Amino acid sequence: MAALAGVVAAAVVLAVAELLGAFFTARATPMIALGSTFIDFTPSWLKDFAIATFGTNDKAALFVGMGLTIAVLACALGVVAYRRWAWGVLGVLFMGGVIVASVVTRAGVGALDAVPSVVGTFAGLLVLRLLVARVRGVQTWPEVPASAAVDADPREDAPRPGASRRRFFAAAGITAAAAGLAATGGRLLGAARSNILQARDALQLPAPARPAPAVPAGVQSPVPEVTPWLTPNGEFYRIDTALSVPEIDVDNWELRVHGMVEEEVRLTFQDLLDAKLIESHVTLTCVSNPVGGNLAGNARWLGLPLREVLKQARPMAGADMVLSTSVDGFSASTPLEVLQDDRDAMLAIGMNGGPLPLEHGYPVRMVVPGLYGFVSATKWVVDLEVTRFADSRAYWTERGWSERGPIKTMARVDVPKSFAKVPAGTVAVGGTAWAQTRGISKVEVQVDDGEWMEADLSAEASLITWRQWSLQWEAAPGQHYLKVRATDGTGEVQTDQRADPVPDGASGWQSVMVTVQ
Repeated sequence: MAALAGVVAAAVVLAVAELLGAFFTARATPMIALGSTFIDFTPSWLKDFAIATFGTNDKAALFVGMGLTIAVLACALGVVAYRRWAWGVLGVLFMGGVIVASVVTRAGVGALDAVPSVVGTFAGLLVLRLLVARVRGVQTWPEVPASAAVDADPREDAPRPGASRRRFFAAAGITAAAAGLAATGGRLLGAARSNILQARDALQLPAPARPAPAVPAGVQSPVPEVTPWLTPNGEFYRIDTALSVPEIDVDNWELRVHGMVEEEVRLTFQDLLDAKLIESHVTLTCVSNPVGGNLAGNARWLGLPLREVLKQARPMAGADMVLSTSVDGFSASTPLEVLQDDRDAMLAIGMNGGPLPLEHGYPVRMVVPGLYGFVSATKWVVDLEVTRFADSRAYWTERGWSERGPIKTMARVDVPKSFAKVPAGTVAVGGTAWAQTRGISKVEVQVDDGEWMEADLSAEASLITWRQWSLQWEAAPGQHYLKVRATDGTGEVQTDQRADPVPDGASGWQSVMVTVQ
């Protein structure tokens, strides 16, 4: 019962903070702050394991793990509080201090944003006190002395254990239900108070000064179930460090360009709307994508070329890097020359014909063809510092990843899936390959240890988008392994040397096992 009291008290802490947090910064709620702090201090190998294991569900897995951890700690605190109340108080206050420290150290969070966590901590402490007292009440039923007469039972007027337990469980249940309602109410209230999604939906984007080139016919592989050439917004992969999607008012958004520049530049969202925007299809790839993985997507982006922004700022001699920073504190290091060449790196405000979705960087993000996202694709971007690699380090660079992240040539089998069972005869094989800024000139498939067979390439839209392929395979019964490799536009064949994503992206040939019946 003492352990349960601790769990209920912890639920009250989180629920009260969630309810009050509706009136403060979203990142000030305990679960978001604790989760973000955990991510910051998590070793790279554990992050890599989480992404490789859970993919785009890594954040949900983190919250489940946090919930279980909090429940275990709460059980322990409940027992400690029952046995030594003073120690229990110290334990609760210590945990409250950890939560408050996690809150106030978040980027864009002020000291007042700690109020929900402080109030929640003391509310939880009060509930723990009341529930522990009820647990003690169950233990106060006195023993009957051996010499006492049956008709003189000293326990007659004392509370009976069964009644005390029922009162405890009733109090715990009512408190837990109230905590659940408070947490739900906090989320609903927060959603009602936020008008960012409505503002995003009402935003009218201007027509681009330079529309995206027409997509040629035949870019989609003829093999059914191959990944769509154009990735819908809802299916586009999302890998970032933000547990709570930042909600930014476009009227308050501003981008500061500073550092080793002759003139500091500040841009508002209206400045972007009034600028000469360009539109381009660009395939983005996450550095955490394993061989054969799906952390890649192709979309039509609308934005202002970063070379035009940097032209206004006029970088100084010696600068070789731009450190981009998100509103939530994430940073990426991008080679300066990449943002100044003709690859159309941009400050994107649109995706697939509409404003950016909130989870993909609304209102403004960076899109840089040819580089993995960890060094280029900063979402919710608010700061660009022109600097040098020797002077500044970005979020992932400090955690052991490379400073520069050019995308490696990669081919993937989409159909048939690994461990699929197919009928003997002609089997359609298809997939996707990419080598952004270099293009794909050839894709080959090998069955078991046989000769490499050249696949049919779908039409190429541009060098900065992926390219699909297909092959008709005459399959004989039995188990077979299909390997795939690509050759980029420069004639370089995809390496067969296996490498993990750390520190600069995975490499190797994908192998798919298929059973032919």
